[in-house]
Amino acid sequence: MADIVPLARPSFLRRLASMFYEALLLLAVLAVLLVLPHVLLGAFAHRLAAPGVIQAHCLLLLLVYFVYFWSNGGQTLAMKTWRIRLVTQEGSAVRPGQALVRFLWCWPSILLAGIGIVWALFDRDRLFLHDRLAGTRLVMS
Repeated sequence: MADIVPLARPSFLRRLASMFYEALLLLAVLAVLLVLPHVLLGAFAHRLAAPGVIQAHCLLLLLVYFVYFWSNGGQTLAMKTWRIRLVTQEGSAVRPGQALVRFLWCWPSILLAGIGIVWALFDRDRLFLHDRLAGTRLVMS
């Protein structure tokens, strides 16, 4: 019987660089899919969307972006560039529900002073907190 070769983990700095690059790419995505429709709405309808509508629109765009890419190949645009892939703890493809759980846990993990990112420095498997909670991990592709 063949031995199972463990998938290599990306370094902490590589994961941070990928996150930074992802933020830059998302600025462009949000500029087109979030700002442009609201600017056009304001220009042609002379109405502004309520702040809650804009925030919900932004959150929905981010949710669709991440859940789609994570559950269809395990890589966002930035993750492809940095050769990082999201898989389950067993190394298989991430299901949409699991990608949704990871997305929802990412927010407190990052926004609460980055505690979920710092968690990886102390985690036995070097996982971010949101990966630990979602049952996922990042590997080199």
